[in-house]
Amino acid sequence: MKVAIYSRVFESTQLTDLQLFFDELEKEKIDPVIFFDFYEQAAPHLRISSSTQTFSHHSELTADIDFLISLGGDGTLLDTVTLVRDKNIPVVGINFGRLGFLASIGRTEMAEAVKALARRSYIIDKRSLVHLDSNIPLFNDVPYALNEFAIHKRDIAPMVKIHTYINGELLNTYWSDGLILATPTGSTGYSLSCAGPVVFPESRSFVLTPIAPHNLNVRPIVIPDNAIISFEIESRSDEVICALDSRRELVDKNVLLAVRKENFSVNLVRLNENNFLQTLRNKLSWGLDKRN
Repeated sequence: MKVAIYSRVFESTQLTDLQLFFDELEKEKIDPVIFFDFYEQAAPHLRISSSTQTFSHHSELTADIDFLISLGGDGTLLDTVTLVRDKNIPVVGINFGRLGFLASIGRTEMAEAVKALARRSYIIDKRSLVHLDSNIPLFNDVPYALNEFAIHKRDIAPMVKIHTYINGELLNTYWSDGLILATPTGSTGYSLSCAGPVVFPESRSFVLTPIAPHNLNVRPIVIPDNAIISFEIESRSDEVICALDSRRELVDKNVLLAVRKENFSVNLVRLNENNFLQTLRNKLSWGLDKRN
C-alpha cells in the first residue's frame, strides 16, 4: 500500500506524534509519499528513510496512491482537495489543528487510523463540491471548493448589492457585506458563523447565507444542489473579493458569476465509530448542558 502525506508546516511540538505516525506506517508496511516542502522541514528531525518518495504537484499523485493523508487542521485538509481533484483518491484527515470538523481523526487515534487503512476497515463519505463559472478566468484550473463560494466587499468599502438568481429567476437582491454559498460540508463552517443552518452531508442541497445583511428579515435559505445560482454585483468599489474555501481573488465588480454542483465529489475517510452526529456533539458541545 502507498499513501501520500500532505502538511503545510512542521512544528517541533508535533515531533513525538509525527514519529509515532511514521513508525505505524512502517509497522503496517505502508509506503509514504511525502509533500516535498513538508519533507524538507521534517526529515532532519524524524527517523524517515532517505529513499522516501516525495511529490510537489497534483500531477505526481499517480494511480497507485491509495490514500492522501492530511496532517493538520481543516484548512490543511481543504488544501488536499486542490491536490486530489477528480482522481477519487480518498482523503484521511488527522487533526493537528484546533476544531477539526473535517480532519476528525485525533492525534490519539493515529495508530488506530493507520491500522484501519491497512485492514480496509473504514467508511468513505462522498462530499459534494461547488463549481464556479465566470465570464473571466478565475482560480486557474481549480474552480471548485469543498466548503463554500463567497462574495465579499473589499476591506472598508460600503456594503454591496448582490442580485441572486436561481435557474435564471431572481431570488433576491442582498444588501450586505457579502454572500456565502455553502455545500452541506461547508454548512458547519463560515456559513454557520453567519447564522446559517447545519445541513446533513447527504442532504443534496446548498445553503445561501448573507453576511451582515442590511435587511433584518433576510435569512439563510436552503436550495437544491441541482440548481444553478448566478450573481450580478453592484458596488461603490471597483473590485470585490471572490473566495473558494480559503483561496481568494480580487475581481472586477462587473464580473458575471454562476455556481453549480461540481461533476465529481471528494471521498473523505472516517473510522467506523465516528459519524456526523457524533462530530456535531463533540465539536459543537451539543448535549453538554449541565441540565441534561
